[in-house]
Amino acid sequence: MNPEATASHFNAPGQVVTVLNIDTGNVNDTYRVIKRTTYSENQFILQRISQAVFPRPDLVMSNVKAITDYAHDKLEAQSGNSKRIWQLPRVIQTRDGSDYHLDADGNYWRALSMIASATSHEKVLNPEHAHEAGYVLGHFQSIIADFPADQLEDTLPGFHITPQYLKQFDKVIEKDGAQQRLAASSEARRIAEFVEDRRMFASKLEDAVERGELHHRPIHGDPKISNIMIDDITGRGTAIVDLDTVKPGLIQYDFGDCVRSVCNPAGEEARDLNEVFVDTDLFQALVKGYLKQADKFLTDADRKYLYHSIRLIAFELGLRFFTDYLAGDVYFKTSYGSQNLNRARVQMKLCESIEVRELILRRVLDGE
Repeated sequence: MNPEATASHFNAPGQVVTVLNIDTGNVNDTYRVIKRTTYSENQFILQRISQAVFPRPDLVMSNVKAITDYAHDKLEAQSGNSKRIWQLPRVIQTRDGSDYHLDADGNYWRALSMIASATSHEKVLNPEHAHEAGYVLGHFQSIIADFPADQLEDTLPGFHITPQYLKQFDKVIEKDGAQQRLAASSEARRIAEFVEDRRMFASKLEDAVERGELHHRPIHGDPKISNIMIDDITGRGTAIVDLDTVKPGLIQYDFGDCVRSVCNPAGEEARDLNEVFVDTDLFQALVKGYLKQADKFLTDADRKYLYHSIRLIAFELGLRFFTDYLAGDVYFKTSYGSQNLNRARVQMKLCESIEVRELILRRVLDGE
């Protein structure tokens, strides 16, 4: 694997000056490439796509190219009427016109344009930041809302399908190793009871799809706070990045996941559960920003299930962490023995907090 040599395969002007490793993100190997000519400097993002997470990188790139091309056309058409500059990564093709480079070792590499003069943050800073996160997500959903979802590949089958995660949990919990972990931990047994008490709720969104109330649309798939880019000069949202998870799905998945990421100030790794709760001030700010854009395309049915998505996504992630803990930590990376158990505790506490504050959250969603 040679990032420097790989960078030269992409159609960006100049000679490679340096390739800098960007040590963020849990999936792809990411680098910042700097190229120079006699009169200019060009920078772009170079990534090796993880085939452990994305078995078909070619399909990932097909989705990214289709959505970004479509979105850029919409952004350019709307630019004269917009009060802010919207950005989105562009796919930089190889010198032979491909959307990715396949090296001799079978690695898939892609190059993306950088978002100019903007910064992302690992945690929400304040209600204004939450507002911008909601506004950016709503804007992204609005510009891709009429893109035909059936033209996108499902690169992560089963992603956010909570009943499937529940089936996996049911298989894992019967195994000897899982039973030993349950026997050794009262906290694990408590979480298992928490899951059982909410078993019927797991299919809430998928049941709505079956009834024809909700329909698949293009979604981002991972709209966490660190994927929201804030303009360094204006302090306003300018882009959403990390488009690998773009696929057909329910927009409720994106909304619920954004709330989960933004409105729990303690984050996923909190040790003190007293610090874990849904912050209603952050929630109100996020929803206000989101609806300024999402009002353009939300149906009555979409609105009906927004609260359910908030509760469900927190529950779903907690279920995934807990299942992995019972299975022996085989999927999520860990740095200490009970980390996935603790992560599950955090998400289930967040789910519980959402349930306790249901009336408040529904009033915010209703604009009261």
